[in-house]
Amino acid sequence: MEIGFIGCGNMAKAMISGILAEGTFTKDEMIASGPSEDKMNQISEQLGITTTSDNIKAAKNSRIIVLSVKPQMYDKVIREIRDEVGKDQIVVTIAAGLSMETVERSFGKETKIIRTMPNTPALVGEGMTGMCMNPYVEEEEAREVRKIFESFGKVEIVDEKLIDAVVGVSGSSPAYVYMFIEALADAAVLGGIPREKAYTFAAQAVLGSAKMVLETKEHPGKLKDAVCSPAGTTIEAVRILEQKGLRSAVIEAANAAVEVSRNM
Repeated sequence: MEIGFIGCGNMAKAMISGILAEGTFTKDEMIASGPSEDKMNQISEQLGITTTSDNIKAAKNSRIIVLSVKPQMYDKVIREIRDEVGKDQIVVTIAAGLSMETVERSFGKETKIIRTMPNTPALVGEGMTGMCMNPYVEEEEAREVRKIFESFGKVEIVDEKLIDAVVGVSGSSPAYVYMFIEALADAAVLGGIPREKAYTFAAQAVLGSAKMVLETKEHPGKLKDAVCSPAGTTIEAVRILEQKGLRSAVIEAANAAVEVSRNM
């Protein structure tokens, strides 16, 4: 197999779907493992890939191994598979709070490790991933893994010391954005718009605004200024948001996520 997923929750399924949609690997080149044989059989039927309840089988037969289990499960899983992982295999992690040094120490030998921090919009092909790698990973191997993550979104290479900051700005931030969309929709309902339509208005406004930032490359402040007419509705709304501390609240929230990641 080319790539194996140990653990097959929502993030792993999003990754697998993106990889298959882009044709990065075929169904026959992929394997996934999980503790429930019934669940793995369902995933096999759904995605068409090979599945197993045996983590050792998935690790032993994969050139790229994605550890897609919860952070607290890493040590247990690595102890289970480490004797089967060779120096030519690549281990990809997706967990917050676990450094490459910690993971390598768990394997107890020189291991090619690529640390990533994706986010849940990968489920709709719009993920954002921060990525770094240890010295044993060759450039071509890093490019190949980057291509995998680009199959369901965007990727930026960062120093490992910045991965915790990535958690704050993109790993955890979809939750903040959902709260903002929900609040906008509540305001729309207060203004008389039916709930279902309110979510559409709010979500599309956020989607379109994000696309403007990415495609125009303009500073977000400049784009904000372009919407604010003198003595108009938007500048009044901006005044209230500043008065209520939106900017400070977002910075404090993201920084809190960063601190938790650092201390995990």
